[in-house]
Amino acid sequence: MSKFWKGLLCIMLLLPMAAWVTEVFWYGCPHCYAFKPFIESWDKNKADDVEFEMLPAALGRSWEVHARAYYTLQALGALDKTNDAMFDALARDHKQLNTPEAIGEYLTDYGVDKDAFVKAFDSFGVNAKMQQAQSRVRAARITGVPTVIVNGKYKVSASTAGGHEQMIDVIDYLVAKERDAQ
Repeated sequence: MSKFWKGLLCIMLLLPMAAWVTEVFWYGCPHCYAFKPFIESWDKNKADDVEFEMLPAALGRSWEVHARAYYTLQALGALDKTNDAMFDALARDHKQLNTPEAIGEYLTDYGVDKDAFVKAFDSFGVNAKMQQAQSRVRAARITGVPTVIVNGKYKVSASTAGGHEQMIDVIDYLVAKERDAQ
């Protein structure tokens, strides 16, 4: 590798984003479901120098199957067409989707192959994503959802911000603060 190429790689790696915003959620959470329109609107209108990601939490044993479903759908390239359906089924409709087979069967209506879903559910890639997610949730000391993490430094929840709409105001404030600090 040439000196020029090594230097270019270093420059590329050091270019900062203003902020990284992570929503920690659970598909079955009514509060996450209520927050969903606010964070989706915010995501559509955020600045180009802000990255947004969703991080499924598995704070309880019953939550783990849904967090795994998120990463399974991501691995299958089906997350965009099924994310709303998973929220609707679990948080709004209270469907009992507590096994990979039940979730896979439910998602066939959204174009997901049940056998492929079940096979990917316990795959190496999904297991790795789950371990990373669990580690991040533990490190941030998340105890409830929805929680938004800004740049790995700040946690914002409805209870700390005063409501879902106020969470967006706090997120915007923290993103601006991080941008100004750079």
